[in-house]
This record gives sequence, C-alpha cells and structure tokens, in this order.
Amino acid sequence: MGGDHGPSVVLPGLAKVLERRADVQFVLFGRSDAVVPILETLPRLKAASTFHHCEVSVRMDDKPSQALRHGRRDSSMWKAIEAVKNGDADVCVSAGNTGALMAMAKVCLKTLGPIERPAIAAIWPTIKSECIVLDVGATIGGDAQQLVDFAILGSAMAHAVFQLERPKVGLLNVGVEEIKGQEQVKDAGQMLRDAGLDSMDYTGFVEGDDIGKGTVDVVVTEGFSGNIALKTAEGTAKLIAEYLRDAMSRTLMAKIGYLFARSAFSRLREKLDVRKVNGGVFLGLSGLVVKSHGGTDAEGIAAAVELGYDMVRRRLLDTIRADLDRYHARPQIQAEPAAAAAAAGQ
Repeated sequence: MGGDHGPSVVLPGLAKVLERRADVQFVLFGRSDAVVPILETLPRLKAASTFHHCEVSVRMDDKPSQALRHGRRDSSMWKAIEAVKNGDADVCVSAGNTGALMAMAKVCLKTLGPIERPAIAAIWPTIKSECIVLDVGATIGGDAQQLVDFAILGSAMAHAVFQLERPKVGLLNVGVEEIKGQEQVKDAGQMLRDAGLDSMDYTGFVEGDDIGKGTVDVVVTEGFSGNIALKTAEGTAKLIAEYLRDAMSRTLMAKIGYLFARSAFSRLREKLDVRKVNGGVFLGLSGLVVKSHGGTDAEGIAAAVELGYDMVRRRLLDTIRADLDRYHARPQIQAEPAAAAAAAGQ
C-alpha cells in the first residue's frame, strides 16, 4: 500500500520478479478494494500469492510514533514485518513510510544481540562495479562502537551479495589522513585497526569521491551524512541524464549524432538509472527488511524484491551473526580517545 503509486506499481513489479525467479512466492498485505482488482489482471502472480486484507495502512506522512500507535498489530506494514518474525516470510519489502517501517521493524523484530541501533544499507553504482554504503538514514549521529558495528554489518552484506571473501571497508571522512575528522570517526578507525578482523579488509578513511570511484566495497558513515550523500548522488544522476537529453535534442546535427551513438547512450542511461539498484536494506535486525524507494516504478520494485531474494538465498543473517560473534568474542580493546592520542604524539 506504500509508495507514491501503491498497488498499481507494486503488483506489476512482483509480476516481473516472478518472470525471472520462478520459485518465489508472495504474501501480500493491503486493502482488498485496492489490491484485488489489479491482482485479478495478473493470474500468474495471483497463483503465486497469498493475500491478506488489512483495513489499516500507514500513510506516507505519518510520524513513526503515530504509525506505531495507530497501525501497530493492525496495519498492512506491521503484518508484513510480523510475517517475517513468525517465519511465514523470509523477507519483508515495502515502498512505504521509511520512518514508520524502521520503527515497526525495531519493535517487532528487535535488533541482533550486541547491535544497539540498526542501519540502512544502500547498494551504490561505481566506476568499477557496485559498493555498499551505510548508514543512509536510520541513525542520525553515532559513536565509535556503532560505526564499528556498521562496518561488520556492511562487510557481511558485501560477502553475501557480492560474494567477496574479504570486502574492503572504509570509513567516510573529510580526508584520508588519520588526524582529520570527528573524534568518533577517528576512534572507530583505531578500533577497526586494532581488531584486525578476518572478515574484512579495513583500508582506513575514504572521502566522498571515493564512493563513485569504487575505492572500497563498503563505505561506513552515520545516517545524516549518508542520507545527504545518497540524495545528492540521485539528484546528480538525474541532472546528468537531463543535460544529455537536452543536448541531444538541441540541433539537427545533435539528433543525427545521437542516432549513430544510440547504443552508447542507452548503456549510459542504464548506468544512470537509480531503479537498477533500488532498495535499502535494514541491517542489524533479527529479520530481513528491504525498503524500496517510494517514487520508484515497477522495475524498481522488482529490483528491491530481487535484492531481498538474493540475501535470503545467500544466508545474509547467518553471516552477520557469525561475524558479530567473532568480533565480540575477542578481547575488547578500548580505543584511546583520538584527541588524547594526538596530544600524546606531540
């Protein structure tokens, strides 16, 4: 029921998934008057789905606290998350209200043992391939231990999704030099170096332009900076696409040139299409939840569902639990406060 277009986009997106993933089954939650008429036009999807009518749906402008008060245990969003908790579904996918989805997921699924606050991880296109960036909006601010936890969560996702044995992990900072940045970022860097985790290759600090370069496989930051970076990248991709469209239609010669280079521009358009990597993953919870972009189309919904499908097949939660157990079983070395360390070195 969520997103800008609701069932009119979500259901055709699920039909696209079914064409590519024949073994998938869906458990659908929503209002029957909105869902059933569209579902009737998609017989193959209907045969692979179980539908549950819910009178209540969370609105896109509801505050998380409102959604919990009025939609808890009754709304389609809560029921979808609860299906994961009860083992009736392997992953929950929603294009709905992000804050409400995170609040309900935390209450319903709870965080994994040592994780204090969950993160939203996004898959980001790079020059080389793709990388994972987290957090992109779940946690505003964060101390050094939370950044270390995000690094463990992100490397586990890279291992599961990208099939990397030791993903390269970097902390997003204002410079690569060890003396730069906020104290919690410098402390987190020291803690990761001291930990020497076998599950990741911690490479140090990275800057904003390193994300697109593909310098590392996992970029770790707190949610305020991560969300700004994500929205800036999406806006820039749309800006470049609009510039190209305008340039190719200005003159007759430009239009003729476009005809000769049409295949190259098609590849570029595909690279700039944010729908291809649509889907933010809630990491740190005891179940899998994927948040699709609210303004996406059917292909974007399909991408979000297929991301969840791949993480289930590759047992992401098992990898996260194993990595967390290994880290927290180690003798814990407290990071020396960065300011004190700098003073001692003078």
